[in-house]
Amino acid sequence: MHTDTDPRPSLAAAIRAALLTADPRAKVMATRAVARDWRLGRLAWRFDVAMPDRPARPDRPELLAPKHMPKRGRGGSERARIALWHAIAHIEFVAIDLALDMAGRFGAEMGPDFVTDFLSVAADEAMHYAIIARHMAGMGAAYGDLPAHDGLWQAAEATTHDVAARLAVVPMVLEARGLDVTPATLERVRASGDATGARILSRILADEIRHVRFGSLHFSDNCKKRGIPPDSAWMELVSTYVSGAVKPPFNDSAREAAGLSRECYSALASANNHG
Repeated sequence: MHTDTDPRPSLAAAIRAALLTADPRAKVMATRAVARDWRLGRLAWRFDVAMPDRPARPDRPELLAPKHMPKRGRGGSERARIALWHAIAHIEFVAIDLALDMAGRFGAEMGPDFVTDFLSVAADEAMHYAIIARHMAGMGAAYGDLPAHDGLWQAAEATTHDVAARLAVVPMVLEARGLDVTPATLERVRASGDATGARILSRILADEIRHVRFGSLHFSDNCKKRGIPPDSAWMELVSTYVSGAVKPPFNDSAREAAGLSRECYSALASANNHG
């Protein structure tokens, strides 16, 4: 049992500090340190500081509304390749903050297992970002060279008040979309002869299945504690917070491995198509 006299640094303060680290390399290190320190019992179970409204961001990339993003271009040109990896790096970088914020904002309410799961997600995302940055460096490119969109964090801002909404939207819709699109990207990267890139994407896909599963498990547990059916609650929350984002094609096997209900997302996709 932790007491007010516990001399260890507070868990919330450590998570907040990582969220407020702007430099990508420093954020990777801070995130891995928080996850490690929590796992090793070096942080006290104290939620004595609030999470920031927005995490710190580096000066670059320039963040644009999704509709203002330049087209990546087709084909196997070096420019198109770099644009693809830059987009993936941005998703993984923002995912670090999404997982940190999940643990820091809702951990007191949800408990130690929840914090452990989402700090492990944050550490995974930090590792993904780091290996992508290294891969990009081999192409003579770096994160920040191109603009990026700000849509991912907007989903977090819309759900700061409700852990069920955050779980429904971030792991169970946004990350689940990664399960759907990554296999085709992986095939394209492999066909271009980029064996290292293919290995990176295979690793990310395997990890993301686990991340989505954490989301679906904690969402179901939260719904059961509140005495509401998880499937209908998820459909209602996604209809409220996500506009038209649930659409096929779906990676049914990966989604099933992650604990997502095919009946639910198929019904939502059908409703979106007819709406």
